Amino acid sequence: MLKLYDDFKSIVLSNTPLLDVRAPVEFKRGAFLNAVNLPIMDDEERHLVGTCYKNSGNEKAVELGHQLVSGDAREHRINAWIEFIDANPNALLYCFRGGQRSKISQMWLHEHGREIVRLKGGYKAFRNFLIQSLDEAYGYFKPIILGGRTGCGKTLQLKEISNAVDLEALANHRGSSFGQRITPQTSQIDFENNLAYAMIQKIERGADYLVFEDEGKHIGSVFMPNSFISAMQEAPLLVLETPMDERVEITLREYVMEAQNIYGAEGFLEWENSIKNSMKRIEKRLGGEKYRVVSSLFEDALHEQIKSGSYEKYKDWVEYLLREYYDPMYDYQIEKRSQRVVLRGTASEVKEYIKNLSI
Repeated sequence: MLKLYDDFKSIVLSNTPLLDVRAPVEFKRGAFLNAVNLPIMDDEERHLVGTCYKNSGNEKAVELGHQLVSGDAREHRINAWIEFIDANPNALLYCFRGGQRSKISQMWLHEHGREIVRLKGGYKAFRNFLIQSLDEAYGYFKPIILGGRTGCGKTLQLKEISNAVDLEALANHRGSSFGQRITPQTSQIDFENNLAYAMIQKIERGADYLVFEDEGKHIGSVFMPNSFISAMQEAPLLVLETPMDERVEITLREYVMEAQNIYGAEGFLEWENSIKNSMKRIEKRLGGEKYRVVSSLFEDALHEQIKSGSYEKYKDWVEYLLREYYDPMYDYQIEKRSQRVVLRGTASEVKEYIKNLSI
């Protein structure tokens, strides 16, 4: 008997591996953590079958699908599924609605001596569960917001807090004008799915409070869910205060040294252009004169690195950006929410405050 499964919460809590047999274009639009895309039909085949379905009905569409995915192509896809199942014996299978594609995949695997359970309702049902869970999650914990000027080390602090949810990591973006990463940013759907996973797992472990970094309504191209924004609007705000020299070091390490390592020597020019494009995006807000200064400081630092290998001159560029661009914006935003600030302090003082929340 071909089995179905719909205990979606257990999938999240167990980080269950998932076999997604939808077409690549569907997977790219939105998928789940721990899911691998091994489609039963590629994008072109799916398009042809979909057109046939509209024009001639389900029976003809299924018939065409079997014609398109037959012979060596069919065996190659089944073998890929078998390899995945052998490596992940507890994996579950899904297509979009848990209908014909996953059922046929499940049947083919059965015929090849492999059993796999498929998700009841498929991607759509699991996605609906995650969105509903996300909307309901905010009634189970007290939100705490960790703020502070750019480069103060908020992300470093979050990594040391067991009850923290790193929104920038989930979005694959550092949250600032210079925050884009070398890998593509998470899609909106994937971000929401990943956030739901994180919240469900934290709440299940008994977290009565969760700490989030102070973010706006979006991180890069990803927007916060409305339910998240509503829940955070009145949350207590901790402001991490860090000396300028430490902020410069943290920013230099992350946005210059680590970023260059990720791009690699062959990608140095690409990194340089990404920084210049980021500066160009803030030119209007920065103002003409300050834009010329910050551009000149960057060119000086760039030439010094090329000449001697030293990163030292980047410190002048980083500090100028922090003082003239980031700090005024953040100070303005924090002033509007000053009534929510419950602590302004060092990293150790922030840790102590959060530690006392658990007592």
